[in-house]
Amino acid sequence: MKIAKLALAAAALTTTAAVAPTVATAQEAAAVTAGATVYGNDGAEIGTVESIDGETAILVVDGMKAPVPAAAFGTGEQGATLNATKAQIVGMLQAAQQQAMAKRDAALVVGAEAVTAKNAPLGTVLEIEGDNVIIARGGDETNKITLLREHFAASPTGTLMALLTNAQIDAAMGASAPAAESAGE
Repeated sequence: MKIAKLALAAAALTTTAAVAPTVATAQEAAAVTAGATVYGNDGAEIGTVESIDGETAILVVDGMKAPVPAAAFGTGEQGATLNATKAQIVGMLQAAQQQAMAKRDAALVVGAEAVTAKNAPLGTVLEIEGDNVIIARGGDETNKITLLREHFAASPTGTLMALLTNAQIDAAMGASAPAAESAGE
């Protein structure tokens, strides 16, 4: 979800006004590969391409991930380039991240119905204690789980969505159950 929220910021890279390296042709864009270091229009390093999925490259900048259209990359003396500076990209990513957190926090209220990352029903928010969110799974108050605030996002429609699937939650609970039982002995 974080990546999806940052897509708008990444799209802005193609329209950023600045002294630009050459814009990539389709052939040059295809040359951008996972692991490539990307440089800005000021010659300074921006980040690294984590992966390529079709026409989209996932760029990692200071630990933040941004989908960038492969066609936005150019080729400079040092290698892959973007028509922006690192500071501009970090600013866009941080702004998008703050907007996403504000939307999440607006959706994260007691009584909200939450869905999973696969849009399956998760449950109802019973309590919010700092960063701990207590959910009644399936609305059953005897079947409570606690997730962290960071495990949630707001969907594009504003629905509260866990960034986990029911299977991932069940697996994590199953893995922690023996440890909890051992600790009580």
